[in-house]
Amino acid sequence: MDEMEGVSSRTLAQFPPPVADETRITILSPVDPNVTISYQSVPIGTCTTVFATQKQFTGYITLPPNVLQPSQGNYTINAFFWFIEARQLPESSPLTIFINGGPGSSSMVGLFQELGPCQVIEISEGRLGTIARDWGWDRSSNIVFIDQPVQVGFSYDTPTNASLNLLDESIIMPPTDVPITQPDYSFLNGTFASENPSFTANTSQIAAQSIWHFLQTFLTSFPQYNTALRTQDTQPTAEIHLFTESFGGRYGPAVGSFFQAQNERRATDVDFSNRTIDVNLISLGIINGWIDLLTQAPYHPKFAYENTYGIEAISQLQQLNALSAYNNADGCQQLTAACRAQEAALDPLGNGNVEVVNDACSQAQLYCQTYVVGPYTQSGRSIYDISQNLLDPFPSSLYLDYLNQRSVQQALGVPVNYTQDSMAVFKAFNTTGDYARDGMIPDLVELLNAGVRVALIYGDRDYICNWLGGEAVSFAIAGLAGPSYLPWYSAGYAPIVANSSYVGGVVRQYGNLSFSRIYDAGHLVPAYQPETAFTVFSRIIQGTDISMGSHVDLSTYTSFGDDNSTHQNSAPPAAEPTCFLRAVEASCNTDQKNMLANKAGVIINGILYDEQSDWQSPDPSVVTMAGLPGTAPASMVTSAPAPESTTIPGTSSSLSTHSTKGGKTDSASSETSATAGPTTSSGLPTGVYTASGVPPTSTSSGGSGKTSNAASSTTKANNAFFSFPMFRDTRPSTATAVFVYAYFVSVLGHQLM
Repeated sequence: MDEMEGVSSRTLAQFPPPVADETRITILSPVDPNVTISYQSVPIGTCTTVFATQKQFTGYITLPPNVLQPSQGNYTINAFFWFIEARQLPESSPLTIFINGGPGSSSMVGLFQELGPCQVIEISEGRLGTIARDWGWDRSSNIVFIDQPVQVGFSYDTPTNASLNLLDESIIMPPTDVPITQPDYSFLNGTFASENPSFTANTSQIAAQSIWHFLQTFLTSFPQYNTALRTQDTQPTAEIHLFTESFGGRYGPAVGSFFQAQNERRATDVDFSNRTIDVNLISLGIINGWIDLLTQAPYHPKFAYENTYGIEAISQLQQLNALSAYNNADGCQQLTAACRAQEAALDPLGNGNVEVVNDACSQAQLYCQTYVVGPYTQSGRSIYDISQNLLDPFPSSLYLDYLNQRSVQQALGVPVNYTQDSMAVFKAFNTTGDYARDGMIPDLVELLNAGVRVALIYGDRDYICNWLGGEAVSFAIAGLAGPSYLPWYSAGYAPIVANSSYVGGVVRQYGNLSFSRIYDAGHLVPAYQPETAFTVFSRIIQGTDISMGSHVDLSTYTSFGDDNSTHQNSAPPAAEPTCFLRAVEASCNTDQKNMLANKAGVIINGILYDEQSDWQSPDPSVVTMAGLPGTAPASMVTSAPAPESTTIPGTSSSLSTHSTKGGKTDSASSETSATAGPTTSSGLPTGVYTASGVPPTSTSSGGSGKTSNAASSTTKANNAFFSFPMFRDTRPSTATAVFVYAYFVSVLGHQLM
């Protein structure tokens, strides 16, 4: 949808520009002639990178109907991807796949709000552009962002014309005229996916299948980034690293398990082996993940009442009532157990097509989210950052306007308008009760036993996927892994040394399993603590110890430190809401919604202001670093310097290392969520920091280390509970409120669609 340069230039018909065939390459998949890939180079400046030499590609891999037998059905999958080369030595760098969660959240959230090479800024009134991000993960890896399952973000089944009502974020089919009660700018006609919940995945297991098929074609169509096919640093198989977050805590294990099953099939089925390739998962990183309901759920009321920020978001009585709702007869725990028993007997492969299983699991999900997780919503606090109010403006949503500009859509070659969240996917997963289903912890143990590095990374300000529940999952994994992971229980919390003056968190690590608590970070960890998140990511894919970045033998390495993480935090002040026109439900208060509906105030770059004078011109020094589609910033460096190369243990991929010049904390650590903005540095942002010691002014723990965390004693036999469709990577939208009770909806200001 073309944003143009302000409200006055909006029209009702704002469809994406035609895709230019002369700029696209369309070929049949090298491994499956029924699959096609269509892609193009991204014009420089569309997503500004540090170096002009970094290649970018966007495109679609198209799977015809019924490829995912027996689960797909009669619909086409056009899976959108955005690939960016590593800053240095892309021909020998590792390959990382990044997917957001939801279910239904676009991976453009990860690219633009968290860890991609660029971020969107205001250049002037009516103009948005992008600047390079210092701590983008392209700093140490080639990376591809995938919008999945189909109908998420730029991915689509069938392009369908419709109307988008920005005031309630609803999509109306067929397209219609703007209601007489609304201003023109609030009701836009464009092209979207079909919005049919039957034409997408409805379980994590089905979503995993489409990712495997995607990679079969991607890895053979771009051999220069495939470790098995490229000319430098080849390996026997295609090696990838998969990182995900939020509901990706379910996607990730399902993807890894399906990859293992396909590789095993290749070992015994000659015909299948001849027409497919091995995809070898080296590491799986899960950021603030929703992994297992029974394990994580009891920690929601615990975290809400008692956390390291000293915030009592609920009363002690509310906490006890929520825990009772979990433990009571016919409560959350029993309903979830019944769901999983039905699942094991009737739908063990997770096809989501057995009605009795779907009913049992969706019932368990609804009960748990309402009575165990739900009381927190009465606090009026953000579910993604306990220190902030519900309408938290961080991170910025400017990218929503940017991706709907005609010039950007033309640069990307997309035939549909961009939407951050898919209601169709959200409904599909709610129907099967995927949150309540079993299997992810056993899948993670299977991956550990296969030699995959499993890393859990949790920001300690997030409520909805809080770190106490994540810590409990780490112990549940170790418990199920058996005697080989007994040393996990004696491993201590070691400081995560992010640079020469800052400890960004603590990590417990043994073997291929690690759990990191990141200080002062909400749900989207890399947005809050970019340097620490990048450092942890790079050390995971390098196979080093996460604490210091030293080369170790992970088969015997055990982190050393306190038994428990007892660091106490100080909450930043709450930010005032910023009303984004393309995120009304998530960002605008009642007064601002009324202003939009009545055409009051002014909208500049997609943000509502009371008066024109309230808008402030961008910092000229930052503007000079910004690019536009087809136009690079004058400050862009032409090519990358040669790195100091180091070989990643267990692979042949190389990464560069450096020692950070001292004297600064993590890029966002000292800023509140209201004011954290673009980060820049005077030197070239390359390399990964390896620590030589712990900064003397920093501490890895805020106490004696003797206070017992409940998760520390969690084992396979001592699980807890949970489920709830608000484990989203993005701010709560209309879709978030599906399957919740009326009071839940009213508290969040959402409506059932």
